[in-house]
Amino acid sequence: MNLLTALRSAWRALAANTLRSILTMLGIIIGVAAVITMIAVGRGATERVQAQMKGLGSNIMLVLPGGVSQAGVRLGAQTRQRLTEEDALAIALEVPEVQVAAPTSRTTGQLVAGNINWGTSIFGVTNEYLEARDWGLASGRMFDAAELSGSAKVAWIGVTAARELFGDEDPLEQVVRVRGVPMKVVGVLLPKGQNSNGQDQDDVLMIPISTLRNRIWGGDTTSRLKRVWSISVKVREGQDMKVAEAGIKDLLRQRFKVQPGAEDPFTVRNLTEILQAQEEASRVMTLLLAAVAGISLVIGGIGIMNIMLVSVTERTREIGLRMAVGARPRDILNQFLIEAVTLSLVGGAIGVLLGAVATWAVGNFAGWQVSMTLGSIALAVGFSAVVGVFFGFYPARRASRLLPIQALRYE
Repeated sequence: MNLLTALRSAWRALAANTLRSILTMLGIIIGVAAVITMIAVGRGATERVQAQMKGLGSNIMLVLPGGVSQAGVRLGAQTRQRLTEEDALAIALEVPEVQVAAPTSRTTGQLVAGNINWGTSIFGVTNEYLEARDWGLASGRMFDAAELSGSAKVAWIGVTAARELFGDEDPLEQVVRVRGVPMKVVGVLLPKGQNSNGQDQDDVLMIPISTLRNRIWGGDTTSRLKRVWSISVKVREGQDMKVAEAGIKDLLRQRFKVQPGAEDPFTVRNLTEILQAQEEASRVMTLLLAAVAGISLVIGGIGIMNIMLVSVTERTREIGLRMAVGARPRDILNQFLIEAVTLSLVGGAIGVLLGAVATWAVGNFAGWQVSMTLGSIALAVGFSAVVGVFFGFYPARRASRLLPIQALRYE
């Protein structure tokens, strides 16, 4: 019996019991759909973390003021405002692993352009901030030294804020009022997307940190002491992040005259390491979800084996007749094995369609980021075929070992 004849025979046998064949395939259909959907959800989560890492920048750490306690209550990070611009300069000069250290302060306020206003985040930065964050300008220029030291009324604007204020107009050289202070836009930032907290990083206005200190805050205590909200640190490529972190901590403890054993009045966060841990967790979760979904495929395979055993029993006389007219045990084995694999592959094809629909539904209605790839489809369909061969082999082998005379006498 050639392969084409065996396929036709297997298809006729399955079509003769259509409802039973469909019920047998349900486990495979559900298993394949579940594997595809779960892998798509897991890959989507991983890609989202990778996008956040790319948006954050590489080899970056964030130095924040530490917390204080009042009446035994810890108030959390950034309640002890002790970091200054001089601390950032010292980190850049005295820690050899550090490429740049950019002091940053921030506030919020309404931007006004003509008769349009928009509330956004306002950052006081230096040119090193863009280098630390692997950020660039889509158009325009950097701040020059005189503007940084002289509290110049210039700004960079994010694409979201620019769109809200100017629509399709070019924001370069336009004037934006910040708390009544006119700022000329000298640069438009490249799109950055959302950060790990889901906040739009493009909804921002950046001005020289001296401008924020002297013109927006107006020379209060924080301004006079040149205190900053955070310091963004970029470590040189190839340098050990742990060594750099230890160097920063040692330097700041010396500058703050912290006694041995005392708590640090600052916090150093390795943001790249945090996101890498999230990425690894997403990968593990993807594998776990795929493994759980794969159980459905195994259950479907057991269903195929049970039905094929029933089919062998029902068709014992047919098997005996085939052997009597010259069919070899190998032909009988191939026939029942092809039936089992056909059940698996047809179920797998239907499962792929169901999985694609489920993935689309999760992405559009649940709002999750999903990513369905040809690799996940091939994995699910290939695994379903392996299940068909594995669980179909025993019934096929049992059928091929029947003795013709005993099979013909079977009632």
